[in-house]
Amino acid sequence: MTTALYRRYRPETFAEVIGQDHVTAPLRQALRTGQVNHAYLFSGPRGCGKTTSARILARILNCAQNTEASPTDTPCGTCPSCVELARGGPGSLDVVEIDAASHGGVDDARELRERATFAPARDRFKIFILDEAHMVSNQGFNALLKIVEEPPPHVKFVFATTEPDKVIGTIRSRTHHYPFRLVPPDVLLPYLEQLCEAERVPVGGGVLPLVVRAGGGSVRDTLSVLDQLIAGSDASGIEYGGAAALLGYTQASLLDDLVDAIAAGDGGAAFRVVERVISTGHEPRRFVEDLLERLRDLIVIDAAGDAAGAALRGLPEDQLATMRVQSARLGSAELSRSADLANAALTEMTGATSPRLHLELLMARLLL
Repeated sequence: MTTALYRRYRPETFAEVIGQDHVTAPLRQALRTGQVNHAYLFSGPRGCGKTTSARILARILNCAQNTEASPTDTPCGTCPSCVELARGGPGSLDVVEIDAASHGGVDDARELRERATFAPARDRFKIFILDEAHMVSNQGFNALLKIVEEPPPHVKFVFATTEPDKVIGTIRSRTHHYPFRLVPPDVLLPYLEQLCEAERVPVGGGVLPLVVRAGGGSVRDTLSVLDQLIAGSDASGIEYGGAAALLGYTQASLLDDLVDAIAAGDGGAAFRVVERVISTGHEPRRFVEDLLERLRDLIVIDAAGDAAGAALRGLPEDQLATMRVQSARLGSAELSRSADLANAALTEMTGATSPRLHLELLMARLLL
């Protein structure tokens, strides 16, 4: 039984965390200078590294080489605390992770408060990581308020949450707040390429941009999607067609046929594409969404010219060459009009009882 990709490649140092330099850089500086606060609030969308960063922070704080005389921002990786808190390690008695979704009441807060009064079993600090901190009730937060405000010297708190506004202001004001962000495609794509190389999995052209799009900027979600594709691939690797079908995206060839039909004013070809969309089980609304994204890419190519390759990173060269021809055939005005029509149709199709009807009407309007 294999371990999930996002667990196998979970970062163990701040240098390995991708796409969060605005958080890791000041944290590392604070660690190097020994100016560590007693409480932190890590917020941001799911799967962007909040809990992982909290664990890394705990690992550094309790590293045997991190002392008042010689503070460091990188765990040694060899001391007992670093080994216990490493990826796949058993965990440390002095680092307590609490799922606030199921331990957010007053009684849980009181128990935590009592545990915090005891000295660490072995390490320098006793660190409490509260995951999903927004699930703690107001009464629970109020019960924690005094110890978060004035904790014993050996206690540190890290609150991780996707909804920082639900953490009461009196707690927020006593923490250093670091907002995490979704990771942009330009950072995720090279990272996925490295992972596929490390896993020795051949990947077809255009597959990784689909994976990044499906992940929506969340590193964990993106790795889960890639893990699923790897699990379903054979010795030849991950093919574009299989990935697009599994993730529910429209194949590039189908979009190429439609754009060519619109450029040529060929109604028969356009409606044959509609028939293929329906007969192959594609969701009409998802198809229009993919069409809108294709039109957006063509508008970028039309506006940016030779520099469009940098803006549309991840597209195979042959696909980019095809899209340059499509952009030139349609022209700026037609591309803009088509994108407006597709966007309006996408809105109208929300909750529609007959999505196919709306798709066919869109085709007719695009051909006008």
